[in-house]
Amino acid sequence: MNKNELVAAVAEKSGLSKGDATSAVDAVFETIQGELKNGGDIRLVGFGNFTVGRREASKGRNPSTGAEVDIPARNVPKFTAGKGLKDAVNS
Repeated sequence: MNKNELVAAVAEKSGLSKGDATSAVDAVFETIQGELKNGGDIRLVGFGNFTVGRREASKGRNPSTGAEVDIPARNVPKFTAGKGLKDAVNS
């Protein structure tokens, strides 16, 4: 499912117009991104948790030349599925 299909499904299930559903979906994504960017987390009981993890700097190798490459430290978004989502997928 891509974003357009998600917007169409939200519009159908909620009775909103596609324009309003697009605004709602965009607002949810922007809110999640903003909270993670500020170092926070989002906990949706029964669905899952969005958090930020830290990946430390490391050394890697260029596969074509074999030269050593420095990989910088960075923050990475993480999602952990909640029990409700796991149960829904496995039923």
